[in-house]
This record gives sequence, structure tokens and C-alpha cells, in this order.
Amino acid sequence: MQAPVYPWRGGNRFTLRVDGESFFPHMLSCFEQAQKSIDIELYLVESGRSTRQWIDALLAARERGVQVRCLLDGVGTDGLRASERKELEQGGVVLRFYNPPRLLSGSRLFHRDHRKLFVIDRRLVLVGGTGITDEFCQPDPQTGTARWHEQMLEVEGPVVEDWITLFEYEWERVEERARPGLAAVRRGQVPPLPEGKDGQGRVAYIGAREQKEVVASLLAAVKRSERRVWLATPYFLPSRRIRWALSRAARRGVDVRLLLCGMTIDHPPVRYAGQRYYTRLLKAGVKIYEYQPRFTHLKTALVDDWVSLGSCNFDHWTLHWNLEANQQAVDSELAAAVADSFENDFEQSHLWTLAEWKELPRSHRFKIRFWGQINRWVMWIFGIPR
Repeated sequence: MQAPVYPWRGGNRFTLRVDGESFFPHMLSCFEQAQKSIDIELYLVESGRSTRQWIDALLAARERGVQVRCLLDGVGTDGLRASERKELEQGGVVLRFYNPPRLLSGSRLFHRDHRKLFVIDRRLVLVGGTGITDEFCQPDPQTGTARWHEQMLEVEGPVVEDWITLFEYEWERVEERARPGLAAVRRGQVPPLPEGKDGQGRVAYIGAREQKEVVASLLAAVKRSERRVWLATPYFLPSRRIRWALSRAARRGVDVRLLLCGMTIDHPPVRYAGQRYYTRLLKAGVKIYEYQPRFTHLKTALVDDWVSLGSCNFDHWTLHWNLEANQQAVDSELAAAVADSFENDFEQSHLWTLAEWKELPRSHRFKIRFWGQINRWVMWIFGIPR
């Protein structure tokens, strides 16, 4: 069984939901309304208030006779209590775990299922970057917003069938004992943009041995960009090809903006390692915004009116090791909603100038050099392309 390169499909409807206080109650409501099936593929689940609500909703669905299947990552669910796993299984929820740690796993342990996919009644999909944790899903009592800034996209229409196919493909093969190691990657041809202007969608994904055309799609979109390239990612460690594409677009007059994490981030060394690329990008005319209020976990690209939103971080670790999946879309209303979200975040961000960047204190420069070198060594050890 070989996963395909998915085509563009028309007639879809998209709804952008920003932050956990918006998408998490809606997710639970979708579970409550499910009549036939709930299929979930998810990286991060940690016990807490959100997980308790999530489990209760799934068990209530099972009591109504709804089939519930959860494909969870074997490492990302370390924070889920064994008693809650047992509760789900005893309630009739079918659990499978992607690549659980084993003795002598070696480098295969790094392969993770990083997708975030919720399919309800095989007619509606929620896709994006969330986990089931209180940081993602519960509003802070003081601010009224979740502590982690995130987006989820609700999708209805013909493209849902491709999401089902992708889920079924991994569901069937997840229990293979030997997980794939590094192997030659088959890079599929990226379908050209559709002729229609609204309701167009396609599934883009990264597999362990199969397609890695999420990257090819982004590069193709940046290459053809005319007005804007706005990219949000929490972990900015892009490949050389992505850096060059962004710089070339900025030099030819395209409005290229990066929305990245500020001081609030769950892995500070990653931020410092990625900042070693700032100087050349700023010289090329790329605008770099660091989000200030909280940790931004967005994984969104807006190129003219083309949108890509999902689990993919566009850093070289993700692109080398993880299973990922993004919804790509050409839809004027969705593009406008994504643009509004970006604009709101830009207003709450620090915009670096080249002059200001050159005045960094020595202590900050040392952190960039130190963590940048550590990152280079890791890439060299594991043979990750730069």
C-alpha cells in the first residue's frame, strides 16, 4: 500500500479557529454530535483538566455506539496516566501507539507521529497544531486566552475523503514492529494550483519513507509568489533551500514576513540556534517578527492567497524525522481570516531591524553561537541536510 500525492479538490468549506478557548469547546461539541465514528491521530496528550474533558467526551460517544479510534504517538503520550489509557480501552476506545520506545530502538526512536488530526463521522476534519494539554486548551483565568497560541482548521467537503485515506494508511501500518529508518525519499510532483478561486483544498503530508512534498509545495508557492509570503513557525531551523527561497522572494519585492517565538518558548536553545540566520535574512529584506505575549505554536503559511496550515514546523528536524500533515487551500475567505490573524499577531510582536540586530549584547551573541554550533553537530551526527 503506497500513500499517494493528493490532488486539489473543489467544493470545500474552511473555518479558522484561533486559540484553545475557541477550538477546544468546538472539538468537544463535535464529539458530542458524532453519530458514527471519531478517528484521531495525535502527538501530544498530557493528563490534566483538558484531557479529562476529552476522555469523557470520547467515552460518552462510545456509550452512544460511536466507533472511536485513537492513533497516538508512543513518546508524545508519556504524560498520559496509565489509568486513563486503561479507562479509554475499557470504555471501548481502540488505541494504537506509533513507534513506542523499545530496548535498542536506536535512531528509530526519533521517528515520531507529529500529526494532529480529528475526523468526525467521516464528513468533518479538524487539523492544525494542537495537543490535548491544558497549555493548548484551557484559557488562563487572568487573560482569558490559552497559554499557548494555536490555530485549528475545520474542513468539510470532498477533501475530507483524502484525510480519511491518510489516517487509514497509517492506522493499518502502525503496528509493524520495525519502524522505518533513514531511507531514500520519493519526492512527488506537486500538483499545480487549481483554476478555481474558492473552496479548493488538498492534503499535503510528510511520511517516514514516502512523500515529503509539504516542503516542495512551500518552495513552489514561494517561488511563484507575487505579493506576500507570511510564515509562522515556533521552531525556526529551516533548510538552506527554504532560507534561499525566502531571501530571493524578498529581493524581488515580495512582502516576506516571519512570525517567530520571542522569549516565551518551550525550547529556548532552538530559538537561539535559529537566530543565527537572522542577519542574512534581514539583509535580504525579510521582516522578522518575534511574538511577545505568550508562546506561539502556529504552523501556518500564507503565500498570496494560498494557505498551508497543520502540524509541520518547517524545521529540518521535523522534516527529517516526523510524520506531518497540512491542509493546503485556495479560498478567499480563509485567506482573509488567516491574514487577519497574522496582522493581529504582528501588532503584538517585536519587529527586528538590521541596525538593532547588529547591536545585540555579547551575552546574546554567545548564546546564538553556542546553540548554533550544537545544532550543527546534531545535524552532522544524524546526517540531516542543511
